Amino acid sequence: MSESIERRPMGRTGDRSSILGFGCMRLPLSGDGRDQIDLDLAQAMVRSAIDRGVDYVDTAWPYHSAAGIAEPGASEPFLARALRDGYRERVKLATKLPSWCVGSRADMDRILDAQLRRLDTARIDYYLVHGLGRSAWGNLKNHGLLGFLDEAVKDGRILYPSFSFHDEYPVFEEIVKGYDWAMAMVQYNWLDRRFQAGSAGVDLAHSRGLAVVVMEPLRGGYLVRHLPDGVREILNRARPGWSYAGWAFNWLWSRPGVSVVLSGMSDTAQVDENVALARAYRPGLFTAADGEAVDAALEWLGSRSKAACTACGYCMPCSSGVDIPKNLELLNQYHLFDAEEARQRSRDFYRMLVQEYGKASLCSSCSECVEKCPQGLPVPALLEEAAGIFCTA
Repeated sequence: MSESIERRPMGRTGDRSSILGFGCMRLPLSGDGRDQIDLDLAQAMVRSAIDRGVDYVDTAWPYHSAAGIAEPGASEPFLARALRDGYRERVKLATKLPSWCVGSRADMDRILDAQLRRLDTARIDYYLVHGLGRSAWGNLKNHGLLGFLDEAVKDGRILYPSFSFHDEYPVFEEIVKGYDWAMAMVQYNWLDRRFQAGSAGVDLAHSRGLAVVVMEPLRGGYLVRHLPDGVREILNRARPGWSYAGWAFNWLWSRPGVSVVLSGMSDTAQVDENVALARAYRPGLFTAADGEAVDAALEWLGSRSKAACTACGYCMPCSSGVDIPKNLELLNQYHLFDAEEARQRSRDFYRMLVQEYGKASLCSSCSECVEKCPQGLPVPALLEEAAGIFCTA
């Protein structure tokens, strides 16, 4: 059963991992209105994926935190629960050092030791420095990051030092060459080939023997739920039987440098579809003609996307009460279509989906969200535009 999903080398580590990984950032929530994980459903989803061949599971310190990204969330303790009964031994477990919480070398040891307890494990297989960019990289090096990673490997608390990345390619190159990393996690999909590390970063990491784990393969669901009709027509004509998730995953799995595609699954249907796609994939499935179709879709999409928001939620909570991800999502939808009828539908959805306290017009331009945004978006300016479109009489 575990052989049904292709396994690829994880760089020079000697490990091999399933081409599909389970990300625990978007676990299903309970219906009690308290934004808590539905523990039974989420556990069933994780175990179902593992039973069918997924052997890479990813979480992080802030996932499902009700108090913002500086505070530990519910995802790590949930995963400890889900990986009981022998499941921990069947997976490669990844979590992340919250780079924004580190003010000293002692903080790194304190956080890692807390994560080992929260995950109820003696070691973390892939320990990622979370959200590295120019500022965080410099700060963490000054606080002894590299020595910390060396010692954590030596004493067995972690196996493979790794990092996730949100910045421009030159910074990625500096970080890749700045330490003996095992793996890099990057945002990558058929739309984001030149965004942040992009294709050049994937190729660089691969050439230097690093495994590459891809996050946001569907760009926060954008490449499935919000594709314009013109893009759908191009893809449907090229491969009538493929889902839009299939296009996204198969494009990534066809890239030589990609080891694992990480999917943040939030319901059982997504688990079933993603596992089925991984089990069906074989080298050569994605053809040159398929690549040409994706290129045509990318050309059609062009500049219609206004904000490269993945709804990661790092900008939240907003001190002014704005629902930033929802506002940017609807701003993108508004700009994807030329027809006024479609744009009016975006306005109608805005009135239905964005409450009074979450409106873009509440933005005070404090710019706290700009500092938190992994994509580096000019959020206040985008919210000003959204307010002009959606919040006028």
